[in-house]
Amino acid sequence: MTTPILQFGTSRFLQAHADLFVSEAMEAGRALGPITVVQTSGDPARAGRIGALSAPEGFPVIIRGLEDGKPVERALRVRSVVRSLSTSSDWAEVKRVFVEEARVVISNTGDTGYSLFDGDSVDGVPRSFPMKLLALLHARFRDGRMPLTILPCELVSRNGQVLRQLVVELASRHTPDATFVSWLSERVIWANTLVDRIVSEPIEPAGAIAEPYAIWAIERQSGLTLPCEHRCVKVVDDLTPYERLKLHILNLGHTVLAERWLTDGRSDAECVKDILADAAIRSELELIYREEVVPGFRRHGLGDEAEAYVATTLERFLNPYLDHRLRDIAGNHAEKIVRRIIGFQDWCPGAPMPRLSAIAGR
Repeated sequence: MTTPILQFGTSRFLQAHADLFVSEAMEAGRALGPITVVQTSGDPARAGRIGALSAPEGFPVIIRGLEDGKPVERALRVRSVVRSLSTSSDWAEVKRVFVEEARVVISNTGDTGYSLFDGDSVDGVPRSFPMKLLALLHARFRDGRMPLTILPCELVSRNGQVLRQLVVELASRHTPDATFVSWLSERVIWANTLVDRIVSEPIEPAGAIAEPYAIWAIERQSGLTLPCEHRCVKVVDDLTPYERLKLHILNLGHTVLAERWLTDGRSDAECVKDILADAAIRSELELIYREEVVPGFRRHGLGDEAEAYVATTLERFLNPYLDHRLRDIAGNHAEKIVRRIIGFQDWCPGAPMPRLSAIAGR
């Protein structure tokens, strides 16, 4: 079966987000087609997930939470993934699918997914995701294939532009072909995207538990190919407001709570809803939102939008059906402080933010 969608990353987030959207769209005849999923990390602990993702019966996603203040629980089956591969053991087949079948590439490779390795090259199986992507794009170019759309879902500001610049710079050093570099930078579609859904728990060996709220915002550009039409997929003229609201309200709030969780040495089992049951901690978070975050957004003409998104975020945080553990949120904590808190302060120079400054060490 031909798979026009090629996905790098096997995270539970993608399972309950892009994979689910495509599965539902396929049932309605509104998707490009099925997905090949590729594991890029080579992590043996996740090896069991590979086959389970493409099992004929699909994998479960449970949507659990509040919609319009009412509890909901829906058990769904995701059947959009029909092939699963690993770059460590199936590189030749990954390359074939990329060259011959793919029209859209989706990636979610984690907080350090764009990191590079010294001595890495396009020969053999590259180690970093950007170098892997370069090698695959080079193979597609040499085979005379059409360009394609790349939809990075990493939580990086202007992720499409960042990944494009990185891959083009690598191409200039490792594949010095001016025609190829021009093809990469001018004809391949590198889309800026934003993803937003809290996916709190995995279901083994494949599947996830997630909240009802979800959005996949994709910035409009000429030549863009979408993987599917779905109510949660929004094509927008300017991604910046969506990006800033999510990064500096929802993600920032998670990092504020993770800082408190780490500082206090709280229980490994504690979830967001649990820590917010502490009235003092909830008041502290609400104070940060009210006195530091929303005023920062007002400086950019987004005060009303920020107030509305804070209310939505607090409702999502208090979801009694979602076990979103602080130990998971606290991963790569220092890097998240830089992007979510220091990045917000840099966006709002001169704005008083004493509580956020204390967390940021400023």
